[in-house]
Amino acid sequence: MPDSEIGGSLKVRLAREIALTGPMTVADYVTRCLHDPRGGYYATRPELGARGDFITAPLVSQMFGELIGLWAVETWQRLGAPERVRFVEVGPGDGTLMTDALRAARVAPDFLSALDLVLIEPSRPLRDVQGRRLNDSDSPPRWVSSLDAIERDAPVILIANEVLDCLPARQFVKTETGWAERRVGVSDDGDLLFGLTGITGGFVRPAFDVAPGDLIELSDQQAAFGRDLGRLVSEATGAALLIDYGRDRPGPGDTLQALRRHIKVDPLATPGEADLTQWADFPAVLEAAVRAGADVTGCLGQGDFLRRLGIEARAERLMSTRPDAAPVIQRQLHRLTADDQMGVLFKAAAIFSPPTLDVPGFEP
Repeated sequence: MPDSEIGGSLKVRLAREIALTGPMTVADYVTRCLHDPRGGYYATRPELGARGDFITAPLVSQMFGELIGLWAVETWQRLGAPERVRFVEVGPGDGTLMTDALRAARVAPDFLSALDLVLIEPSRPLRDVQGRRLNDSDSPPRWVSSLDAIERDAPVILIANEVLDCLPARQFVKTETGWAERRVGVSDDGDLLFGLTGITGGFVRPAFDVAPGDLIELSDQQAAFGRDLGRLVSEATGAALLIDYGRDRPGPGDTLQALRRHIKVDPLATPGEADLTQWADFPAVLEAAVRAGADVTGCLGQGDFLRRLGIEARAERLMSTRPDAAPVIQRQLHRLTADDQMGVLFKAAAIFSPPTLDVPGFEP
């Protein structure tokens, strides 16, 4: 079935549902657009990179995944090089990051021998892509559906790159007369539109100053993910690395965006045909992890984090072996680390246990 028919059918179904049951929260709308089994984005569009709708850091350069692999090896060594370790990636995309990470990890054969490689991926098409890419890897993967399905009988080293931005948030607006919720409604001719409604629950007034007209985002799903990561890491020991674009301090702002073929589009125009994201709320995620019993690092810009892991030296080595590719490698390095690219907007943070663990890249 053509993409347009799938997206159109989802739009019609959403409009009918809203007409029957009332306006839909932004979080519920995003969830349906991404995960609806018949017309959701991840259920029907596994293509990533230049041929897809967006590009992630692992697809910018092999250096990103290689450094993550070396980060995992160093974390394992600081945990005492246990004979068994669970290496987990949440939302592995097309498997590029893990492929590059495992290749770099060959410098530590004992680490590879200790691995139980676990992938958390809800999309069946993407599981198929990951399976093909990792079919000949040093450690064959297995898939589980959630963090709760991961056993606690071995330390965990977990990677979540651009996962939080897929966990949607509700939106609330401060008006001259009080707070209201921004929801998705439907017009008489079937078009989806934003509007304000009363608040039915789940709203906590922000601790920061908000002026009339400002919008704030609250994500129960992101907070729950932080809580579940905190429980997992505190019970199993280990470290979880989060890399995403978002805020490292609370504040207002509408961050909902839709990308289609690398261009921003109206998030209400074609449900299921564009990738919808909202910024990661790192403070809320890390606070939830602490409440669940884990320790956390602060946030670093992606550029600073990758430089601490040695990306500049890695780029120099690649350019020395491939002088013809030096201009490309320089552009990749700039894309990943420059302040006006991914270096500042994208953040890195870690959740870990025991509290004595010095997480690589975040040492004082």
